Amino acid sequence: MEIQHKKIKKRVTRNELLFIAMVIPGIVFLLIFSYAPMYGLLMAFQDYIPAKGVFGSKFVGLEHFQYILKLPDIAQVTKNTLYIAIMKMIFNTVLPITFAILLNEIRVLWVKKSVQTIVYLPHFLSWVVLASVVVNLFNLDGTINQILNQFGLSSLNFLGSNQLFPNLLIGTDVWKEFGYSSIVYLAAITSIDPGLYEAATMDGATWIRKVWHVTLPGMLPFILLLTILNVPNILNAGFDQVYNLYSPIVYKSGDVLDTYIYRIGLIGRQYSLGTAVGLVKSVIGLVLIFGSNKFVEKKMNRVMF
Repeated sequence: MEIQHKKIKKRVTRNELLFIAMVIPGIVFLLIFSYAPMYGLLMAFQDYIPAKGVFGSKFVGLEHFQYILKLPDIAQVTKNTLYIAIMKMIFNTVLPITFAILLNEIRVLWVKKSVQTIVYLPHFLSWVVLASVVVNLFNLDGTINQILNQFGLSSLNFLGSNQLFPNLLIGTDVWKEFGYSSIVYLAAITSIDPGLYEAATMDGATWIRKVWHVTLPGMLPFILLLTILNVPNILNAGFDQVYNLYSPIVYKSGDVLDTYIYRIGLIGRQYSLGTAVGLVKSVIGLVLIFGSNKFVEKKMNRVMF
């Protein structure tokens, strides 16, 4: 009995070592590409000159952070970022929930699988590819304007109008992500006790009543958890999408913090100022992460970390 116990203990230890070995490449990757570059944050407190390097440039303290508050565009860029990010969060929550509920009602398996494949596909395509599709659809002589003209309507400058461009960003992002986001909600629906639906049917409840009183309450913990997990992304409006679709004409409504940092930091060669703006954005995101974690722990008795 004792020998068998030792064999089991030895096998468990070997398995644990295997799991640790599988994690090591990920940790090394994280250290090299995520933690090691953090020494570059020193540039936010320096008058950084590439020829002198991080350790040879002059230390200027919080000068760049004070200058950020005086930048004429920072208020508008922050407003654009918050509007686009919050609208994306709202629609990327409501639409996947609706789609998951409707998809769950499809009883023909091959139809259900086909619909899932079609709506999941855009998530796996890069914005570099999708941007060309969006431009061809929404430019002045694109497909959408040709359809509008067929109905006697005037063409709309989706890519050059400060009123339309933010909504185009929100709409195309929701189109790209809503299918993939619905996977979690679809799984939440399948975890609901079928006996609740049978009881509701016996009570004469309509489909809408069953959705309202059974499906949505069953999905509520997942909806709240995913919504709170998205809160830290409130300052991430999507660099890839905006960078591949915007132009100087729509900077007023489409320029977000990430593209602003890219322009002043890399294109404008103001490395210290760009780093300072990025650091402020990261600190706010970190505070939101810990705040969300505390809120989840207090309200739902769950913690993210």
